[in-house]
Amino acid sequence: MRVVIVTESFPPDVNGVAHTALQTARHLVRRGHDPLVVAPAVPASAPGTDADAPCPVVRVPSLPLPGYPQVRVALPSRRVAAAIAAHRADLVHLASPFVLGVRGMTAATRLGLPAVAVYQTDLAGYARTYMGAGESAAWRRLRTVHGAADRTLAPSTAAVADLEAHGIGRIRLWGRGVDTARFRPELRDETLRRELAPTGGTIVGYVGRLAPEKRVDLLAGVCGLPGVRVVVVGDGPSEPGLRAALPGAVFLGRRTGADLARIFASLDVFAHTGPYETFCQTVQEAMASGVAVVAPAVGGPLDLVDHGTTGLLVPPSDPNALRTAVASLAAAPALRAAYGRAGRAAVERRTWEAIGDERRVRGGGRRCPAGV
Repeated sequence: MRVVIVTESFPPDVNGVAHTALQTARHLVRRGHDPLVVAPAVPASAPGTDADAPCPVVRVPSLPLPGYPQVRVALPSRRVAAAIAAHRADLVHLASPFVLGVRGMTAATRLGLPAVAVYQTDLAGYARTYMGAGESAAWRRLRTVHGAADRTLAPSTAAVADLEAHGIGRIRLWGRGVDTARFRPELRDETLRRELAPTGGTIVGYVGRLAPEKRVDLLAGVCGLPGVRVVVVGDGPSEPGLRAALPGAVFLGRRTGADLARIFASLDVFAHTGPYETFCQTVQEAMASGVAVVAPAVGGPLDLVDHGTTGLLVPPSDPNALRTAVASLAAAPALRAAYGRAGRAAVERRTWEAIGDERRVRGGGRRCPAGV
């Protein structure tokens, strides 16, 4: 099958959309399909932009988002339709469509091609965070593109419910895999732990973008807990303010690959703070690393965290609840170790291969990989 993946983000970007698009392309290649990726251009200085991509990548001109240069937005371009036509696509896969994906949907419609739209970003929540309004406009745009798609894939039961509540149909649940070979408990590094917390104690980590919608500021109370060291991994526009708001926290910047896996495994508790996660891949990576999780009881984490078994769910945007949950785990090393073991067991078979091999029957009995 010849598939064009039109994605709003792709490596070297580090985010859920980019990572899922990459894993989708890799799986299609492994299974003998022929994918092509269409994605926003990145700065020419980005190292090895597409050298490691599993398939050809067509880059569309883009500009950095004002105030958030790590995010780039594609500009109107005929390259999308031209790439789809030139690839002789059988299907168009739209990854978190909003700007570039809308053009991909338009091209698919004009060419008479089936299209799958993947809902992955809570754009209405982002509109509320950044503009204090605009949620209705965001949902109107989402309804336009997802309504035109033959199928919408949602990563969690909460996302499915949200889409249905806003009038979007033809939805299927399609979760996310996790690299259980890369993220594993055996990578726990005592030398790294001593570097992060020279006086010992409980290491509590956050991994993700440092942006307003992630609410990393909620960790301020955790920083005040005795014997607790907060470690923040990631970058973004909120970093200067967070350095002031989180006294004593260690900021490690963006980390990837084996380095990130070692950090995950060396944590005692993983604390996620964002209330707008349609899935939350970092929670899965923490669980695969054998680390107890504290996360908001909303969105994607509701499917991932078994409260009282693999971690703790707390009311979203509640700093006191977050602080109390972390404090309870800091005081109970045996309990958090049990949560870590249960978390690893819960995701051990949830690999990208397993998720990609989920099959769906299309018209005429044709069987296709999940995601297409």
